[in-house]
Amino acid sequence: METVVKQIPDSSAAGELDPRVYEVLSRTKRDSGEGDNQLKLEPGSFSIEQLRELMGWDNTDVTSTAIQTFYREITGTNGSIPVRIYSPETDGERPCIVFFHGGGFIGGGLKTVENPCKALAEKADAVVVSVDYRLAPEHAYPAGLTDCFDAVEWVFGHAAEIGVNPQQITVCGDSAGGNLATVCAMMDRDRGSGMIKFQALIYPTVNMAGVQTEDFEWSIEQYTIHNHREFIIPAIEGLKQGGSFFHDMYLQKQTDPDHPYVSPLLADDLSGLPEALVIVAEYDFLRLEDEAYARRLSRSGVPTKLIRYNGMDHAFIDKIGLYPQAEDCMEEIAEAVKKRFN
Repeated sequence: METVVKQIPDSSAAGELDPRVYEVLSRTKRDSGEGDNQLKLEPGSFSIEQLRELMGWDNTDVTSTAIQTFYREITGTNGSIPVRIYSPETDGERPCIVFFHGGGFIGGGLKTVENPCKALAEKADAVVVSVDYRLAPEHAYPAGLTDCFDAVEWVFGHAAEIGVNPQQITVCGDSAGGNLATVCAMMDRDRGSGMIKFQALIYPTVNMAGVQTEDFEWSIEQYTIHNHREFIIPAIEGLKQGGSFFHDMYLQKQTDPDHPYVSPLLADDLSGLPEALVIVAEYDFLRLEDEAYARRLSRSGVPTKLIRYNGMDHAFIDKIGLYPQAEDCMEEIAEAVKKRFN
């Protein structure tokens, strides 16, 4: 497995947050007036709507060329699925990246990932289809997953209509969206449909059951922390503690959390999946399970590359235009897509 560790730009520091992350977390703490900047996920203390309002970040369009944007509603198993399609203006058949946003399966949306998707379209010279899948708790598992797979099938079946080469489809997503992306790849393999040729997973959740494996055991001691402990520890522990809340909202006892379509790290067989790029943030609770998943993919014969961004925390692509690592992440995915299909 190829592994790349990207250091904090223009810095020799190690074991601490990128200065931009530190500033954002410091400002958030000051503005909130709380002892830390973590939302307390306690039943009855907030509504789903309030939680959704806290997700995402107003980011920046970093493209320098015109990217066409089309709004469509496609027909899926459970009804219509809104999508946004981003495409460079030049002519020709292109690869397609089907993108699933993050948000813990209960939030997020097309707006937060619009600028990352536009950057991907420009950098990869690809059509990007961003999917507004159904959210829990209103729509429990597998409603959102079904929407995502339906969107892949729609792209494959309507490739000529949107200027896409149907043999060059990538699935991509961040956090919960990364889970949906790799699970779509598993479903594609299991059904023998052969539509998905590459997967780009940005800090995906891959072990909702929280099960230890022979290659994975989570502990805070596995993180190198020299400075900024007052922000790093609460951020990691907060996501760890909140995981069960998001998972319960998503699953609602429709299946077991160790099902491979929920926790792909626990799947018996990962062979036959498409080539993978796995991207992680150094100070993310999900980092350790993601690195274990990348190792398992590689051992299963799946060509896999792992990239770790030091000094970053979870959900850093939301801050494209502010964090250079967010744009670099899109560049890395774009280069991997071009390499795969050239």
